[in-house]
Amino acid sequence: MAEATQVPDVHSYPLGTSRPPLAVADLPEPEEVFKVRRLGPRELFKYALGPSLIALGISIGSGEWLLGPQAVGQFGFVGVGWVILISAVLQTFYNVECSRYVIATGEAPVVGWGRVPPGYLLWVPVSVFLVIFAFIAGGWAASAGQGVYALIHGEVAPSGAEEPRLWAIALLVLVFLIAAGAKRISRTLELANWVMVGTILVVLLVVAVLVVPWDIWWEGIRGFVTPAAPPEGITATQLGGLAGFTALASGLNWYVMGHYRDKGYGMGHRTGYISGLRGERQELLANGVTFPDTPANAARWKRWYRLLLIDMWGIFFVGAMLGMLLPTILMAHAVQVSGTVPTAAAVPTFVATALEPEYGPLMFYGMLLVGVLILFSTQLGIFEGMVRVSTDAAHGTSPRLRRMLEGDPRKFYYPFMLVLLVIIAVVLHLAVPVNLVQWSANMSNLGALFYPFLLIYLNRRLPRPARPRPWHYVLLVANVLFFGFFFVNFVADLIGDPLITF
Repeated sequence: MAEATQVPDVHSYPLGTSRPPLAVADLPEPEEVFKVRRLGPRELFKYALGPSLIALGISIGSGEWLLGPQAVGQFGFVGVGWVILISAVLQTFYNVECSRYVIATGEAPVVGWGRVPPGYLLWVPVSVFLVIFAFIAGGWAASAGQGVYALIHGEVAPSGAEEPRLWAIALLVLVFLIAAGAKRISRTLELANWVMVGTILVVLLVVAVLVVPWDIWWEGIRGFVTPAAPPEGITATQLGGLAGFTALASGLNWYVMGHYRDKGYGMGHRTGYISGLRGERQELLANGVTFPDTPANAARWKRWYRLLLIDMWGIFFVGAMLGMLLPTILMAHAVQVSGTVPTAAAVPTFVATALEPEYGPLMFYGMLLVGVLILFSTQLGIFEGMVRVSTDAAHGTSPRLRRMLEGDPRKFYYPFMLVLLVIIAVVLHLAVPVNLVQWSANMSNLGALFYPFLLIYLNRRLPRPARPRPWHYVLLVANVLFFGFFFVNFVADLIGDPLITF
């Protein structure tokens, strides 16, 4: 067993209710965490940046590859693009605020929610349930399975075919094998997404430059910055799904931000991480650690916060916007070339099939391969994220379970991943893949109704250097209003008539 991180027992820091006080220790310097003499540009990209790529890998496969292109293919850019831009800005800001708590305490958000009144007995199980309920559908794996089928057979799978579902299950097994083969799970996911996301964006950019007319480029860019009413005929479910899954998962984005702990950002360096089966067993503290309010720690906090902003705004936001622009303009061009619009069932393979007659089989197979890669990167992050949230919640709140696990969270992590794999394999037989994704997106909007308020409660009680500025709270409330509206409209549409029709 690897030597546990030693936390000086100086004094405790009470935070919230129903959870033990945080231990207190000094913030580490980034150079200490990443084991470099100086954190220059090269070291920044090689060692410090990365958790945002896991989030970006999830992001590009939901709103960016499925829901955004479907909406644009059916309704055009104007009235859709500004929803995408506002959603991306608000979600990136929300991600920063969720990660602020992780870096300042070393606690995963699902454990932190347990500090909000009335306590962990409510918020921890509710949070685990919402994440699993939102993402258990397996829509991304099902969509990727359709792409694999088309790659193998050279044609789109017939409606109701079983083989694409079997390929989807095989991709879930591959996710398990990747996690099982890791030494440090978060680092393996980062490296996988560096390769996949980088390849996806480069290929999409090259193809878009070569085949998409510049007037469609301009319409796509103009659509992002032109405030307009949503296009006539778009449903509350479609628009809510687009808002919820542009960038990531609106109110449920926090389920991915625990990777900053495992990366060692700030106080995450003091609390440990979940290691893979090939790695040495690491101690993962059940309770967080924060830092004393001293000038030295205030200076270190500014450095960590600056790294977070670079990671989120420089990689995640820019990547999410490119990841939305490029597939949507390709979709618009595919609609123009083919003279047809995508249905929910056809979205995963529509661009490939629509562009093949004009550009040949290389375009067909290339776009199918990119689609599979996009959707697999999404399922990799989502599947692992569900397991991670459940593991953190169980390990952090149950002393009895920790004793049963002998302090090794891997004994819960991997068996639970296998259980989820079986459940998803059943659920993905129940609906059209894109409809499953729309359901997940609107469930994510439900989280936006209350998690920003929980975050306000926690972050305003952090050590003074880590507390947000007043305008940060205003933007958190804006998340509630924006995404909450789409969820309420979705529910109204589900049970009767939407509050607002377009």
